[in-house]
Amino acid sequence: MGALTADCPQFREITFVIIDFEGTTPRGYPPQPIEVAALALSFRAAGGWERIGVFESLMRPPAFAPITPLGTRQTGITAEMVAGAPAAGEALAALDARLTAGPYLLVAHHASIESGMIFRHREACPVMAATDLIDTIRLAKYLLPDLGNYRLDTLLAHYKIPRPADRHRAMADVKVTAEVFGRLIDDADATGAFKSLSALKETAGCRAKATEPAQSGLF
Repeated sequence: MGALTADCPQFREITFVIIDFEGTTPRGYPPQPIEVAALALSFRAAGGWERIGVFESLMRPPAFAPITPLGTRQTGITAEMVAGAPAAGEALAALDARLTAGPYLLVAHHASIESGMIFRHREACPVMAATDLIDTIRLAKYLLPDLGNYRLDTLLAHYKIPRPADRHRAMADVKVTAEVFGRLIDDADATGAFKSLSALKETAGCRAKATEPAQSGLF
């Protein structure tokens, strides 16, 4: 342990919720979620990371955003698999209902994608919509400045984390993102990069879109 995990009580008070969406990208619309997974972890001074909870659900996309053959080749998710799944709002409300013991920070790889998905369904998931995020890409760029790129597969190779056979399914990606996040925190401790949770958030954080000030019209 280092300055962040050993000496920052705020870090140990936070539950980090690693989250990932799989989605479709319909022409003329923002990405639409078809699967979500989340893994809640807290750092305990004596025993390291502790799993608090886990959630996953397929989601039925709207009619304008069907799953394409290309999407199925990438994720393994077919139209038949999601036909009887809950709509996105219903699935995200079920996940949100489990977030009752904060404070929380969401953690995602390329967090702007997850942030956008959550914001567009903010009425169904108000807790998540008001929760800030840590972006593992931003964190990795700060801690590993000489890495060629910051794709998740590149970070898995860097840390010698096995690439899961079902890579691009939400839960598989959540699990390896959690491993990458843990290794990045280890690196931060080893180098003394962060003395506090606020310093971590300043470097790698993304503000929840739902908490950003609304812009009034210019005219």
